[in-house]
Amino acid sequence: METKASISGHPFHPMLIIFPLGLWVFSFICCVIFKLTNSAIWNTVSIYTLGGGIIGGILAALPGIIDLFSLPPSKAQKIGIWHMIVNINVLTILIIVFFLKIFNQADFISFILFILGIVLLGVSGWLGGELVYINGVAVKKVENYNE
Repeated sequence: METKASISGHPFHPMLIIFPLGLWVFSFICCVIFKLTNSAIWNTVSIYTLGGGIIGGILAALPGIIDLFSLPPSKAQKIGIWHMIVNINVLTILIIVFFLKIFNQADFISFILFILGIVLLGVSGWLGGELVYINGVAVKKVENYNE
C-alpha cells in the first residue's frame, strides 16, 4: 500500500519520526546522567531535547494521520489506530514531563512518567514496524527487482 503523504514514492512519516525518537531517547539519557551526576547542564540539555522531540513528534504525526485515514478497513488500519493511540499517549506523557521539568516540579514523578513514555515509545515502534514490515503499509510493490 503506497502512502498519500509522500514525495516521489518516499513516505514522509518514516522520514520524520527519527527526529523525535532520537531526541526523546537522548533526552532520557541526559535525564539519567543528571540523576547520577547532579550536573545542571544535563538537565538543561534534557529539557531542550525533550521539547525538540515534542515539536518533531507533532510534525511527524501529520503525515501519519494522512496515512492512517487513507487505509481501507483492514487489520493494518486497526493496528494503525492502536499505533496512533499509543503515540498520542506518548506525546501527552512527554508534554507533562516537559512542563514538570520546566517548573522543577515532582522530580520523581516526572522521571517515572519519562520511563513510561519511553516504554510506550517502544510499543509504538513495534506497532509501526508491524504496519510496514508485516502489512506493507507505505511500501511500494515492485514487480521485478532486477529492473
